[in-house]
Amino acid sequence: QVQLVESGGGLVQPGGSLRLPCSAFGSILSLYIMGWYRQAPGKQRELVAHITRSGSTEYADSVKGRFTISRDNAKNTVYLQMNNLKPEDTAVYYCNRGITIQAMAKGSWGQGTQVTVSS
Repeated sequence: QVQLVESGGGLVQPGGSLRLPCSAFGSILSLYIMGWYRQAPGKQRELVAHITRSGSTEYADSVKGRFTISRDNAKNTVYLQMNNLKPEDTAVYYCNRGITIQAMAKGSWGQGTQVTVSS
């Protein structure tokens, strides 16, 4: 049974920054594509960023230039660094894993971590 635990969320001012770690228990994350997703109230869950086994990254247009996904295989952890946060970034953020992006999107979801961007 795999556990993915997201943390690091909270209330932040517009223009501020947060760093979200996702730690795994029962899985070696270096074997998988890792992704960060978010779901805002009334909206569908969307893929924000993903990183491959080789370290290649891709981002949604809405976060390009502001967010950075990275992985630390020694710590079995993936991170989402969020800079210049905007109110529209407010959402519950989730991480997930998969052999492919399709498999990652169809996987189970944890509790996520709430990010609220407000003045």
